[in-house]
Amino acid sequence: MKICDFVNSELEHIRSEANFTKEQATLFDLRVKNIPLEECAEKMNVSVSTVYRINKTVKMKIEKVLSM
Repeated sequence: MKICDFVNSELEHIRSEANFTKEQATLFDLRVKNIPLEECAEKMNVSVSTVYRINKTVKMKIEKVLSM
């Protein structure tokens, strides 16, 4: 699943329903722009392993929203 492949209405639905934390929302917004995870880590001032962990949680939340 590539976040950048969703259409705007789907992105807004996910944002409103997923209950993202601030970090998760920041990563989600960066991934919408198709920014690689390594670059996201730099922009968010966190380690690459942290951004991978946040990404895993974001994906789980997206899957929950989409299965509703």
